[in-house]
Amino acid sequence: MNGLAFGETEGVDEDSLARLVDRFYAAVRADALIGPVFNDAIDDWPYHLDKLTAFWSSLMLTTGRYKGTPMAAHFKHRARITPAMFDRWLVLWRAATEAEMPPAAARSMQAKAERIAENFKLALARLPAGI
Repeated sequence: MNGLAFGETEGVDEDSLARLVDRFYAAVRADALIGPVFNDAIDDWPYHLDKLTAFWSSLMLTTGRYKGTPMAAHFKHRARITPAMFDRWLVLWRAATEAEMPPAAARSMQAKAERIAENFKLALARLPAGI
């Protein structure tokens, strides 16, 4: 058993995760608040979208496809990241998961994203300004 509750992965596969990631980051890129940070930070969107699909595949399907350190990747942009941006990120994520995923999977993915956002906020707040 992978530790996920019944229904959390029902209707979730690599294709649905790719569609979700594409939908979500299309909204992110167009967003007035968080779009500029993402658009300035990412120079190869197809590569980034594949990496993020692997991330969610690892979380939801326990595939182990994701290899990376998301926290470190975001630290170099911390001067531009505000707590309000995490709230906006979650609003867009909620809309994308509700549009693309079955209800139980959407709720699970929203809960995971909320924990991720909270962890990022806490980590970024603890970093000394000069690092």
